[in-house]
Amino acid sequence: MKKHLSIVLSALAALTLVSCAPKSQSAPANPAEYQSINQENMQQVRDFLHKTGFYFLATADGDQPEVRPFGTAEIIEGKLYIQTGHVKNVAKQIAANPKVAICAYDVANGEWLRIKATLVEDPRVEIKKAMLDANPGLRSMYNENDDNTAVYFLKDAKATISAFTHESIEIDF
Repeated sequence: MKKHLSIVLSALAALTLVSCAPKSQSAPANPAEYQSINQENMQQVRDFLHKTGFYFLATADGDQPEVRPFGTAEIIEGKLYIQTGHVKNVAKQIAANPKVAICAYDVANGEWLRIKATLVEDPRVEIKKAMLDANPGLRSMYNENDDNTAVYFLKDAKATISAFTHESIEIDF
């Protein structure tokens, strides 16, 4: 497991320092069809993150990358959300630069997921409540009515699922 974690951390560090332009899926002509594809893509990414149990979120702290494990990822009102606390350095880093990278590794399938996105904070109590209801273990530290709970949705997300055994899968949502 240490070897896999080392590989993931090395890949994530490289991802935060080197910009890779993934191939985009072509958008369908019908906007309703696009919305359906967008939701399926988002669900595929959310399911991958849940399957691995945790993922690594990379932010920038000035000119240095910062990486830490996260566990929340929920689709609420058609957007993929993550959660943290305003008192944490990660929230301060997101406020200064909302562009982030996410990386997760599925040991069982030998696949890894990389995401580049911009995080947008959503201060609505109902969104915080939905996130905490989906992750009840966080309720000992967070409450939808406190000033600490911060929820963010991923905007302009570009995800790639890769493995040594198949071609990369590009996902935009």
